[in-house]
Amino acid sequence: MKKRLYIELENCIGCRSCLAACTQCGGHEQRNRNYVYDVNPLVDRQTMPLMCLHCENPACARSCPAQAIQIHETGAVLSALVEKCIGCQNCTIACPYGIPKFDTEQNLMYKCDLCIDRTKDGIPPMCASVCPSNTLQWLTEEEIERKEKQFALDNEKWVTSLPFLEGRTEVKVNLPGILQGTEKLF
Repeated sequence: MKKRLYIELENCIGCRSCLAACTQCGGHEQRNRNYVYDVNPLVDRQTMPLMCLHCENPACARSCPAQAIQIHETGAVLSALVEKCIGCQNCTIACPYGIPKFDTEQNLMYKCDLCIDRTKDGIPPMCASVCPSNTLQWLTEEEIERKEKQFALDNEKWVTSLPFLEGRTEVKVNLPGILQGTEKLF
């Protein structure tokens, strides 16, 4: 049964446990591949996790002239292959979410790979396995549908993907109703 990373942005408490866990995932070279941003740093304490959404047709992979960015059979978009990456940084420019980062010392792009060494076997990614506030969850499609219905019953408007930027994604994101309509800005 396929599972997806599901993000409820309003739950984030800024603990950054996901960042610490990310560095411990196999193959991550003790490097964060996801981020937590302060939304309004001088106004409130609202934070927001940001990681790769694993687009079905990723701009990062499309823009790579060396075909260094591969898509795993599970749908996870992987970091650039060391032996293929030429350091052009097209991927960092092409991604509408600003996810791929470039390591100038290694001349290599890196990004969230959805802890592919875990998720390919049905084990949650490290970030979701440690999140104390259920901001990051590893859910089946049925569980995601139940959550969508729950939010609809509460008369909240939520979206579970960002189709206005890059089409369908493997990761589902719930945006609070106050952010509805922002897709017109893009």
